[in-house]
Amino acid sequence: MNAQLTIALSKGRIYEETLPLLAAAGIHATEDPDKSRKLIIKTNHDNIRLIIVRATDVPTYVQYGAADFGIAGKDVLIEHNGKGLYQPLDLHIANCRMMVAVRKGFNYSSASQPGCRLRVATKYPNIAAEHFANKGVHIDLIKLYGSMELAPLVGLCDAIVDLVSSGNTLKANNLEAVEHIIDISSRLVVNKAALKLKYAIMQPIIDIFAKLTHLNLNNLI
Repeated sequence: MNAQLTIALSKGRIYEETLPLLAAAGIHATEDPDKSRKLIIKTNHDNIRLIIVRATDVPTYVQYGAADFGIAGKDVLIEHNGKGLYQPLDLHIANCRMMVAVRKGFNYSSASQPGCRLRVATKYPNIAAEHFANKGVHIDLIKLYGSMELAPLVGLCDAIVDLVSSGNTLKANNLEAVEHIIDISSRLVVNKAALKLKYAIMQPIIDIFAKLTHLNLNNLI
């Protein structure tokens, strides 16, 4: 009997951009999670299933063995610290940038000099803290879970640290990105014990992902 393989994914962009990778490995979901309330999605293989979890929970499910592997953004992995995880591949999907943004007209250059103090709202406290510490800027961190764009508009903070893709949401809310922190893409994360115990089923999938990632990189050159 083949070992059961569980893959953790989150809804949205990562899920959509993962589908072609899974298809190349011969794995097809039997349902669309956007149209189903099910959190465990069967595939065309009896021994392979997908579980749909929050993006921030993917590393935890993999770390503790509830999933054998998953796909998570670098932002999530930095906040999680990547404990107990093997990260063999940058899949170069769901690309975006972690940026500092402020309301238009705010003099960020002056306000972010070494020794200055800022109030910063973010979902990513570890990334924000390290960034401003490296600049010698003192910050009061405000952890938010919803949309960041409102915070500087109503005076909750001076700046936000958030993911930016097109920048259209910032523009629509009279904000502007003023500083690049790090480029973000999604990574394959693997449970170390599972890779040993289920090597025969997992490694071929990882190899296909690696080949596709290499091809995608070549296409961009």
